[in-house]
Amino acid sequence: MNDDQQPRVRAARPADLPRLAELAAEHAVYERAEPPAPGLADRLAAVLFGPGRSRARCFVAEIPGGEVVGYASCAPEFSTWQASEYLHMDCLFLRDGHRGLGLGALLVEAVAAEARALGMPQVQWQTPVWNEGARRFYDRMGATGREKLRYSLPVAPQEAPE
Repeated sequence: MNDDQQPRVRAARPADLPRLAELAAEHAVYERAEPPAPGLADRLAAVLFGPGRSRARCFVAEIPGGEVVGYASCAPEFSTWQASEYLHMDCLFLRDGHRGLGLGALLVEAVAAEARALGMPQVQWQTPVWNEGARRFYDRMGATGREKLRYSLPVAPQEAPE
């Protein structure tokens, strides 16, 4: 079989941005979260492909024929307890009907390869406690989990002094 007939994972390209925005909206629905604000593709463009080397990375999963059906995004973070950087996988999502086909493992391996390339010893991520399918998948990969609550604190932009 040639490469066009195999599912694959590759680095996201600017042309993928509209599809990434669609997938992120589907991901939010799947995780029972608020949808992304309008203009997500433009904001992603600035973060992923803007001037200078961005810290954020994104990989996409393609099925034969070139349709993008999933993605994983990541960025370096710091662990005080380990006194080292790690790669934080912010999102891993595959559309319904495309899970269980090996694409999730390919996405995780792409993120792990990025961590190795950056000299980082570890990848960390979170998943909702209720997401049993994801938890089984991560456990089969040999990952270890620890339950925590994730908090978010909105911070208004600082006003410029007059």
